[in-house]
This record gives sequence, structure tokens and C-alpha cells, in this order.
Amino acid sequence: MDMMQGRPFKGRTLERIEKFLRSLGLDYDDGVEMTACACDEDGEVVATASRQGAVIKCVGVSAARQGEGLAASVVSEVVTDAIQAGLTHLFVFTKPSNRQIFDDLGFFPMAETADVLLMENRRDGVKRFVASLERPVRDGVIGAVVANCNPFTKGHRCLMETAASQCDFLHVFVLSAEKSLFPAALRLEMVRRGTAHLRNVAVHPTGDYLISAATFPDYFLKNKARVGDIKCELDLTIFARCFAEPMNITRRFVGTEPLSPVTERYNEAMKAFLPPLGVEVTEIPRCEAGGVPISATRARALLERGGLDEPELAELLPETTLALLREYRK
Repeated sequence: MDMMQGRPFKGRTLERIEKFLRSLGLDYDDGVEMTACACDEDGEVVATASRQGAVIKCVGVSAARQGEGLAASVVSEVVTDAIQAGLTHLFVFTKPSNRQIFDDLGFFPMAETADVLLMENRRDGVKRFVASLERPVRDGVIGAVVANCNPFTKGHRCLMETAASQCDFLHVFVLSAEKSLFPAALRLEMVRRGTAHLRNVAVHPTGDYLISAATFPDYFLKNKARVGDIKCELDLTIFARCFAEPMNITRRFVGTEPLSPVTERYNEAMKAFLPPLGVEVTEIPRCEAGGVPISATRARALLERGGLDEPELAELLPETTLALLREYRK
């Protein structure tokens, strides 16, 4: 049995891996950074596993070679490579029916829907992360806002001020995924400075939890048209079960979304999905500047066009954000 690694594979080897995965009803995901595959004496692929960042994906073993420990072999190669790259907290998205396979490989279930199971290689990892978050108020109306804040705008501030006025305490979660123009640590600091005047607000990172669309794999999903809905349901399940329940969150606040159909659909999904799980969804009218909804997309375009000297930025960004960006760009 030959074990090979590619970063990632290309050419004929990649074609063989793609063909092998298709024979198992799986796809090869774009974005793969590293792949391990096992080949028999005839050079045929009999097992493979890949990773993109900290996400293990595209795992498959030939039906004729089940029970030989090949899944453990290829996944171990990928895990070792991830650790060597400095990634120790790893995740697997897979079919719920594959739970036992990854149980045996040292992964623990985190959240599950009818279509997808998310596992991590830390026992109670999400539970311990959430337990570490500040929550000085545990009774009354506990609210939440989840936002990327790329960058933090007057619209975000307006949403959080309005939400805080309707709660005994408000938790603001700033997405930690590094998929934005501004680094996660900078976005988190923007929100902390921009909400410092709100005494009943705590601002938190999401850590490795709450899912980035850029890392959600669909290699095991047959109906690609439903990928967005499936990702949304998993994301909301994580929020409801892993964050809202232990933190006593009973209301989630969102701004109306007149500009992005994708975000508008997500808001509609929230309003349908979260109330049965004990979380009321409150939609707050989007704040405007000059009769136009305030948009982080617009702010980024202005920054990229003219930098901090663009006069319109003062209408979109609070002074706390502008001051921090001046520090950041020195």
C-alpha cells in the first residue's frame, strides 16, 4: 500500500482522486490545500482525505477495503500535516450516518441536522469556549447580535443601541473567521470601542464556531441547490443549541436587509427556525445616511477608492472606527 501526499494533487493524480470520490457519490471540493491518498499495488486509489485550513473534507474509502483501517491512515496523514502547519483545532463536516467513522478517529459531535454532522477534535470544545465568555447578567431579557462588522458602521452601532435598549443584557458576537478585508482582531476592537457607551453590552469573538460560508464544504451533498439552506440550518442550530441555550439568550436582533438578497433570505430563515427553539427574532429597520441604507460594502468601496480622506466616510463610520483605522494604517 502506497501513501501519497499532494499540496494539492494536480493532473492525472487529481483526476484519479476525483473519479474515485465520484464512485462513492462524493465530490472533490475546490479550495483543498492538501490531500493524502492510499493506492493499492495496481496504483488504484482506495482511500483519500483532504483538508482546507482546519476543515477535513473529501474523505472516502473503497467499499471493498472497509475495515482495514484505511480511513484512520489517510485522516491521520491529514491531521499530522495540519498540526505541522500550526492548526490544532480541526473540524469535520460529514453525513450524520458517518458519525461512528469519525468517532473512532478522535472527533466529537458538535451540531447535527438532518443533512450534516459537524464534529471537532476537542471533547466539549464548543461548550468550554462558550462557558469562557463573559455573562454578568443571566436573568431577564437576554439578547444577541451576530455580525461581521467589516468595518463597524453607524448602522451596526444603531442596531446594537436599539437592541440594547430592549434588553436587560445584550451579547454581541463578532465573527472570527479571517475572510474579510479587516482582520478579526481589528473588527472586534472596532465593535468594543463603538459600543463602550452601552453598559449592558458584552462583545465576544465567535472563535472557531459559527460557520464561514467560505469553509462550509458540500462534497457529500448530492443536492447542490440546497447547500445554502443546509449551511444556514447548521449555522442556526449551532447558535441556538451551543450559544443561546447555555447563555440564556431569548432574542436575536437583526437589521432589515434591503440590499442583499442572500442576507434577506438568511433573516427569513432565522424568523422561521429560531422561535421554535426558544429564540425570538426581532428585525430592526436599517439606519440610513442621506436616504440610503448604511452599508459596510459602501464603506469598503470608499476606503479602497480614496482611503480615509473620503468625506462620505464620516456619514457611514463612527469616529471610533475612523480613529482605529487611522491607527491601523499608520
